[in-house]
Amino acid sequence: MLLAAVVAIALSGLVGGQPSPLRSQDFGAARLEVKTPSVIRNGEFFETRIRVEATRDISDAVLAVSPSLWTDMTINTMIPAAAEESYKDGAYRFSYGKLRAGETLVVKIDGQINPPLFAGTRGDIALFDGERRLGSMPLQIKVLP
Repeated sequence: MLLAAVVAIALSGLVGGQPSPLRSQDFGAARLEVKTPSVIRNGEFFETRIRVEATRDISDAVLAVSPSLWTDMTINTMIPAAAEESYKDGAYRFSYGKLRAGETLVVKIDGQINPPLFAGTRGDIALFDGERRLGSMPLQIKVLP
């Protein structure tokens, strides 16, 4: 009975290990999609995919990540690399240059949950056209021991 209960809990997704949900929002000039784990275990590696589909020309597609989202995480890679990286107005900013209407930018981020992170983290991923904010998406990641 105990073994069956453990297997049932593991299969339920309550302790992580399930496919990452796809979240999306339309900001008018572009659609932002983020696929990242919502539940993960401490110490695990994870992958985040961000997709920006321009519906109008964007002079400089900038992704901004609030530091609180990446607290006690190690970000190993971002592919493709941003043309410019900075920290401005309370966010890490990654500039990818011009996107024409109909073009798509896909960014793959690989990271790992560091041991001090427990319970979870939350923050935003925002999309800018240069300095003009198009919109943002709130994210929350539950971290289990």
